[in-house]
Amino acid sequence: MILLKKATESDLPIIQEIAQETWGPTYTHIIGQEQVDYILNKIYNLPALQEQLAQGHQFFIARQGSKEVGFAAYSRDEGDAFHLHKLYVLPEAHGQGVGKFLMNEVVNKVRAEGGRYLRLNVNRYNKAKDFYESAGFKIKESVDNEIGNGFYMNDYIMEKTIEPA
Repeated sequence: MILLKKATESDLPIIQEIAQETWGPTYTHIIGQEQVDYILNKIYNLPALQEQLAQGHQFFIARQGSKEVGFAAYSRDEGDAFHLHKLYVLPEAHGQGVGKFLMNEVVNKVRAEGGRYLRLNVNRYNKAKDFYESAGFKIKESVDNEIGNGFYMNDYIMEKTIEPA
């Protein structure tokens, strides 16, 4: 059974831990360890996560049994569009429906808040692109965003239309 919890500031260390455990296996072969470390230090340090909460990012943590196994975060982008910023599941929990469960929760929340579109960025070489396509996302464009220290995020921007309830 998968349970979801809306994360608060006291849950941010759990999000950091899951990020540490997922980013290496997900991205090292794509962008290298140096860039993985840079991004983890930039985006997942406690002050950065606190700032994301303060800016309106909604975080959810998925739990199976007694273990937190994944998380997602989204926020309103502009108008009736929202952005899925993060969705990560521990490698040991892949294929168990955790990602789909988190995605469905985000879609339901976005729908409840009047959202019509959910967008996300995914690395062009990340196999998660297939997961997002199976969830109804379509590639809108390809972008290369400079993130500092000479690093770039080479992403697809994907979008899903949210049907009203």
